[in-house]
Amino acid sequence: MISFSNIHKQYGKQLIFVDASFQLNPGEKVGLVGPNGSGKTTLFRMVVGEDAPDEGDVSVPKRLTIGYFRQDVEEMRGRSVLDEAIAGSGRVGDLHHELEDLHRAMDDPERAADLDRILARFGDVQHEYEHLGGYALEAQAREVLHGLGFQDDQIDGDVGALSGGWKMRVALARVLLGRPDVLLMDEPTNHLDIESIIWLEQFLKSYPGALLMTSHDREFMNRIVSRIAEIDAGEIVAYSGNYDFYERERAIRETNLQAAFARQQSMLAKEQRFIERFKTHAAKAAQVQSRIKALDKIDRIELPRKRQVVKFEFRVPPRSGDQVAVIENLHKRYGPRVIYEGFSLTIRRGERWAVMGKNGAGKTTLLKMIAGVSAPDAGSVRLGASLHMGYFAQQSLDVLDPDLTILEQLQNDFPQDGIGSLRTLAGAFQFSGDDVDKKIRALSGGEKSRLAMARMLYNPPNFLVLDEPTNHLDLATKEMLVEALKDFEGTMIFVSHDRTFLRGLGSRVLELGGESGTDRHPRVYPGSYIEYVQKIGHEAPGIYS
Repeated sequence: MISFSNIHKQYGKQLIFVDASFQLNPGEKVGLVGPNGSGKTTLFRMVVGEDAPDEGDVSVPKRLTIGYFRQDVEEMRGRSVLDEAIAGSGRVGDLHHELEDLHRAMDDPERAADLDRILARFGDVQHEYEHLGGYALEAQAREVLHGLGFQDDQIDGDVGALSGGWKMRVALARVLLGRPDVLLMDEPTNHLDIESIIWLEQFLKSYPGALLMTSHDREFMNRIVSRIAEIDAGEIVAYSGNYDFYERERAIRETNLQAAFARQQSMLAKEQRFIERFKTHAAKAAQVQSRIKALDKIDRIELPRKRQVVKFEFRVPPRSGDQVAVIENLHKRYGPRVIYEGFSLTIRRGERWAVMGKNGAGKTTLLKMIAGVSAPDAGSVRLGASLHMGYFAQQSLDVLDPDLTILEQLQNDFPQDGIGSLRTLAGAFQFSGDDVDKKIRALSGGEKSRLAMARMLYNPPNFLVLDEPTNHLDLATKEMLVEALKDFEGTMIFVSHDRTFLRGLGSRVLELGGESGTDRHPRVYPGSYIEYVQKIGHEAPGIYS
């Protein structure tokens, strides 16, 4: 169906693919794995024609339909959620939106003179729409949107009023409704709560088309895929089985490779000793030359490069006042949807607040108001004395200059610091060696997140406001970040769906929306996230491993 044959790809000095080959077959469910920056996003972009290999061939049949869910969602506004979701359904979606436009035109008194032409066009469009199953599509769209957690009032409401997490769900629904032959999915569970993850899992398991996806959710991957494609040192290595099978098989292969490497090194050393010993002996000259030629023909075994996780050590941030942020009588609503109604909270120095709740409960909205990105409808958010805030959200990636390399970006940000210090900073966030010469436009979502985090933490603020900081991070980087933040001496408030992050860092818990997601009275737990889970008897709403 889709094949990669002997592809080569390089960004600057960074080799992404070297003579790599891979094939995705009809109906196959494949998990794509590899560290951030290994080339997963590049592979997706080659499939959809947004990028091309430097050498080799990418074969995609012309009539093949492809749906690509990616992490960067374009601007959505001016339509209902239903209309936006249907937009990905090809010709049927186009007809749906033309019908909506014609409805508005018929109700427009200024176009009364043109009514006959509008009615004639409406009849033609409606006939084709019905013939292509358009009205069934609307029912399917509602079913998918319900599965992804939307209520009816949201489905018929303005998509522009949604939070970033909900817009990601709309984008996901749009791809699923297109029913393409091939689904490309980049971290589809990142913004979903557990109920929506379970629904999506069932949808994908029964989906007749092919699937190629990345995910840092091990259990989700295990339950869906039957093959793993690992990008490793420029090659694509396939494993038949789920993610657990891949890990076991990869460990066996590594053990066997290390044993073969050790045997070969021993043999090479023995041959080299013979050559050194007898290279000046005329009687052994023929044997020496024969062994030299034999050594030249041997395929040398190379061990895969192991990622070195460098510990990031914080500089000591300046001390803030005891009261870091005081929220008083906060009110916020989006249209008819009330998010906050008289909410108050005081954040004190040294506290680490984990903000919990289902998507739409107001987590990102709260962080935006604390960071000053948006304003409450009523009430106030007062920041304390001597405060230096660091705000991380997915929009933080937009301030990176795509035309600069990683090192050039850091030099622009910190012109007083030497190259050595900046390389150490880059190394702590998994940019080692020639990685620092990669252009920012060529970085994956995970790499951009790491770079944005590095820039924010180098001269650390004393108040961190973090919205889903681990969304794009692989396991090694995630664990490094948690360990680094454990040593952070300032104050934090963060939103995360990641248990490792919550358990490692949450010393206070703010639960929004309750089990229903619509409770307007936030609940404050003065203990750690671990104590909070023990007290309520289960993980918080919207949490997954």
